[in-house]
Amino acid sequence: MSRTDQLAAPGPLVDDQAVTFRVADPGHELRSVRLYQEVGVPGDRLDLRWQAGVWSLHLARPAVDRMEYLFQVTGPDGGEDWVRDPGNPSRVGGAFGDKSVLEFPGYRPPRWLVGPPPRRGRLRELAVPARSLGSQVGARVWSPPDVLDTEQLPLLVVHDGPEYDVLASLTTYLGVLVERRVVAPLRAALLDPGERNEWYSANGAYARALALAVLPRLREAAPTTTVIGMGTSLGALAMLHAHRRHDGLVDALFLQSGSFFHPRHDAHERRFARYDRVVRAVDEILRAGGYRSPVPAVLTCGAIEENLANNRIMARALAAQGYDVTLREVPDVHNYTGWRDAFDPHLTGLLRLVAR
Repeated sequence: MSRTDQLAAPGPLVDDQAVTFRVADPGHELRSVRLYQEVGVPGDRLDLRWQAGVWSLHLARPAVDRMEYLFQVTGPDGGEDWVRDPGNPSRVGGAFGDKSVLEFPGYRPPRWLVGPPPRRGRLRELAVPARSLGSQVGARVWSPPDVLDTEQLPLLVVHDGPEYDVLASLTTYLGVLVERRVVAPLRAALLDPGERNEWYSANGAYARALALAVLPRLREAAPTTTVIGMGTSLGALAMLHAHRRHDGLVDALFLQSGSFFHPRHDAHERRFARYDRVVRAVDEILRAGGYRSPVPAVLTCGAIEENLANNRIMARALAAQGYDVTLREVPDVHNYTGWRDAFDPHLTGLLRLVAR
């Protein structure tokens, strides 16, 4: 029996001002229970306290509308486990596995998730040889139903595309918008991340592969009018970096929680193997006096996530260089549900502007 199964399940108490986490342990068998979270609660306030058979922790509501979390529990033998909240049936998927999730009063899922799902679109698999990478870049090209392969349409090119689709329902969102005629028909190229930390970390070889191999092959397979580049975290950085290296690569950018590392704010990221390369590339963009081919750009970032400061810096720099740029700060942190919830109206508005 797992330690999760051994825990009784009173669950969290939530209101619009606070949350109380509760884990039952009537025999006081656990040595400790600690909250794992990413919403800025100080480390010295994460330990639950045992009293009268229940471990509990009362916190003021963080500045978010929803909160993903786990518990770190230490058993009687000193062994540690990371477990979801046995008293909370709500789960959410993420890049590193499922977590428990709670929603504060006032949170509403996106409107496009409400109602019947759209008709299923079509997916085509591509594998594009990329000489500069010594590898292939996989892509799944999504099209709305009833669109001919020969029809010229805008193309949304998405880093971490399969993850965006599974964890943030990206093609469902696109299908709803097209079916409801909120935006004109378009396609999406969902790019596999491959060796993500290497490819997406301001890698010149990856930028060349995107410009010289991947985009030409996509245009050949899916006749294209305009290209919108999209990515999150390192994927956002990689899309911006490729755009700056190759004029005309994209006609617009939608970048979420970009990992635009800046030494003043991101020294804690030095453990990342490609930190120095990322910092050099970001600094090159920030210090540029201007740019010859600016495009419309929308950035979103969680209002209390670590990347907010460097996203603010990047947005100001791009604006000074002639970009029509907007930064939207949203009440969530660095996760796919938060990114999903920012699609509308922020990606919707960009698509209506440029996807014609």
